[in-house]
Amino acid sequence: MVGDRDCVAIFQSIHRVMKAEKVLKGLGLAILLIPVPRQLTSDCGLAIRFPLELRSVIETALSESGLAIIELWQKRDGSFRQL
Repeated sequence: MVGDRDCVAIFQSIHRVMKAEKVLKGLGLAILLIPVPRQLTSDCGLAIRFPLELRSVIETALSESGLAIIELWQKRDGSFRQL
């Protein structure tokens, strides 16, 4: 479900992740709402997956909307590293 070099953004609550999805899809960005991968933990249970190339655009759009990513991870060589 998460490809190599993809990023996974975790939010504080289900409400915030759903709001972030709406903002990002409204901008036409290639994102996907996914269950939080088993290797990562989150009370929310959902995360947003996106390609690394969109990181700065996504972070800017979310910041302007008042939505903070609480954890940002990237999958590399089969494991996740925090960004």
